[in-house]
Amino acid sequence: MGLALGCLQVEQSTVAIKEIFGKYDDVLQPGFHCVPWFFGTQIAGYLSLRVQQLDVRCETKTKDNVFVTVVASIQYRALAEKADDAFYKLSNTREQIQAYVFDVIRACVPKMDLDASFEQKKEIARAVEEELEKAMSAYGYEIVQTLIVDIEPDERVKRAMNEINAAARLRVAANEKAEAEKILQIKKAEGEAESKYLAGLGIARQRQAIVDALRDSVLAFSENVPGTSSKDVMDMVLVTQYFDTLKEIGASSKSNSVFVPHGPGAVRDIASQFRDGLLQGSMTRS
Repeated sequence: MGLALGCLQVEQSTVAIKEIFGKYDDVLQPGFHCVPWFFGTQIAGYLSLRVQQLDVRCETKTKDNVFVTVVASIQYRALAEKADDAFYKLSNTREQIQAYVFDVIRACVPKMDLDASFEQKKEIARAVEEELEKAMSAYGYEIVQTLIVDIEPDERVKRAMNEINAAARLRVAANEKAEAEKILQIKKAEGEAESKYLAGLGIARQRQAIVDALRDSVLAFSENVPGTSSKDVMDMVLVTQYFDTLKEIGASSKSNSVFVPHGPGAVRDIASQFRDGLLQGSMTRS
């Protein structure tokens, strides 16, 4: 009804292309306009100035002969000051952009290995954006941003890459486990060595204390009981130790039958053996 009366409303972020008898005349901005159709004026079409997005999937091959699918996302918009070029010069903007994206990706990616293509996604996006900017500016379009959102290798290549990664991680885990076990063994050995060393010190100190106590006992007994010799004192000490040992064996609930010399002469034999051992030790040290 508005066009029948020669009136027109253009929406925000949109421009209208006005023609007179089929020839371009003007770009109508958003708002109210008079279009007297009876003078040959007509609206050829509308052009959106909003940012639009085009997702392009391009299959190509890397330098190491791996086929990949590169997914690029192109954000673009028509320029208001070049709306006539954007409307008249291109019949299918999306196909034109897609053709340039294919051309740039298939020129860049084959120069890279598969790993390098993942690492250099920004360089690929920059190359695509620069090429599109130069080409599409002549047609009245601005490239807002170009993103390489994904690089998809063949499914078999994905599985192989995952297996390689898993094997590498298992190898690292095995090395770490072996290193941990090695540290545990070293610490265990160091602990056992330290324990044996301390046990040896304890035994040595115990024996030294026994020797010192025996010496003090012999000296004290000799001083307090005149006419006794060191031999007499040692015999008495050995007899005391002998009977204490028999008492402890008998008092133990876990002891079985024990056969020991039980005559009075047995003590003398034990004393003789003890003295002979001490004399032999003294001769060996000298």
